[in-house]
Amino acid sequence: MDELISGALKMLSHPLVHRIFWTVVLGLITIAISRVATKALRHLLNSDNNQLPTTSILINIVRAVIWAVGACIILDSVWKQNANAIITALGVGGIAVSLGFQDTLSNLIGGLQMTFMGIIKPGDNIEVGSESGVVQDVSWRHTTIKDSLGQTIIVPNSVISTTALVHLLPPSRVTVPFAVPRYKNDANENLSMDELANELIGMARTAASAVSPIVDGPKVFFSEITELGIKGTIVMQVKDSSKTSFAADAVVRAIADRMA
Repeated sequence: MDELISGALKMLSHPLVHRIFWTVVLGLITIAISRVATKALRHLLNSDNNQLPTTSILINIVRAVIWAVGACIILDSVWKQNANAIITALGVGGIAVSLGFQDTLSNLIGGLQMTFMGIIKPGDNIEVGSESGVVQDVSWRHTTIKDSLGQTIIVPNSVISTTALVHLLPPSRVTVPFAVPRYKNDANENLSMDELANELIGMARTAASAVSPIVDGPKVFFSEITELGIKGTIVMQVKDSSKTSFAADAVVRAIADRMA
């Protein structure tokens, strides 16, 4: 028994065991600092005074920096390896490696550019080439958007930074163009423009509210008078963006029933 204890103590006193022990301890400390820092950053990004978008690319960069610093401390203090020399060697070899990762680097630079310049942020309704949808997140490699059908589309950051980007109206915005005749009131007199607008607003509010609560509008904008009647657009914003098309359909049906 004494020999077993003596052997265990001898093994624990070995320098390699000490190095492994302190590597594990410093690694756990690095993990804890990384989690606290990323949680604090998320809280800061979600605050009302924040000007930067809440995207994962910023969080990933902070996490990578903390891990790099932790690794340098472990190499230098525990394993007695010069971290600066290793970084220099990696930098020289990185010139050749970077040539094979041009797409990755361009995506990273494109993501940073879009984030810090505020070009896009989560919640924006955008169109890039033939793809359109609401931005969900901007990572270090790609941007995730969700289209009107609920499908998730992955677009490389380099494509967005080099392609014409269109900021569309909010996905919850309902826009219904119309062309209606001059309605008559109960006295068989033509309604004034204000009376016509109020009647259209009432129809639109009743029809759309049955689908989703309205958070803004409806508003009526007249554009022209033709032989077919008065043309214009009804604009409103509903609470549930997934029911935008259903709200527009309900408004169109209400106007058509009134004209019948």
